[in-house]
Amino acid sequence: MNIFVLMKQVPGTSNVKMDEKTGTMIRTEHENVINPLDENALEEALRIRRAAPGSTVTAISMGPPPAKRALREALAMGADSAVLLCHRALAGSDTLATARALAGAIKHVAGGDIGAHDIVLCGERATDGETGQVGPMVAALLDVCVATYVRSIRLEGMGAAEGGDGGDGGDASPAVVVERVVEDGFEQVKLSLPCVITVVKDINQPGFPTLPGKIRARKAEVRMLSHEELGLDADAVGLSGSPTRVVRIFRPSFARNTALHVQDGSGAAVDGFIDLLADRGLV
Repeated sequence: MNIFVLMKQVPGTSNVKMDEKTGTMIRTEHENVINPLDENALEEALRIRRAAPGSTVTAISMGPPPAKRALREALAMGADSAVLLCHRALAGSDTLATARALAGAIKHVAGGDIGAHDIVLCGERATDGETGQVGPMVAALLDVCVATYVRSIRLEGMGAAEGGDGGDGGDASPAVVVERVVEDGFEQVKLSLPCVITVVKDINQPGFPTLPGKIRARKAEVRMLSHEELGLDADAVGLSGSPTRVVRIFRPSFARNTALHVQDGSGAAVDGFIDLLADRGLV
């Protein structure tokens, strides 16, 4: 089983700036860190690897060369290998163009197409864009099942279960049973493999890199791939391949027109508030 973890670099601060000409986020002014929910995805991938001996975990990211630092951290945490999609043509990709590149990378690393027993994991959203679109888009491009907002995963048909305590085994077809967070509670869904799963923070507590892991990560190679090696045209990625268009960027203005009204008696206070709203055309 190949377990792919999609990891994004996000600004390590909430004070980010936008490029008004391109409508994209300026990422060079702040140090980037691994998207927190992607760390949960990596931790879950490592748990699944322990539950399914022989599996491998590959961390995949897209960004400039400095993004290698985050991938080396993933290697230090336990990933078997790391791949960075890096080329000037990939810059400015929106969610769809990003999904195209990531889906192409998964196919490339898997040897041409995603394997019958493979799993793709990622955080349900990134802290910079907050769209939650990339995971489902990757699933659509790979033509595989997808489950979002997942808080637990259990393997079936592989002789393993959640936590690696042993599963159904037997001749059952390999599958995963996930528990999703929905508006009115939780739901269980059984997915055939291969599949894409986006996780929430409640699924686990990410571990920390170990000293042996850091030593191994420093020596490990981070494989670099371009869109050309993935068989993608330059027009399919980057700004050229992004249908999203930012029409205008502006800073909202706040009018501080505050008035304090003191009334004796609850009825008079309510009536006065309604009159105030009516004067301003709000009721």
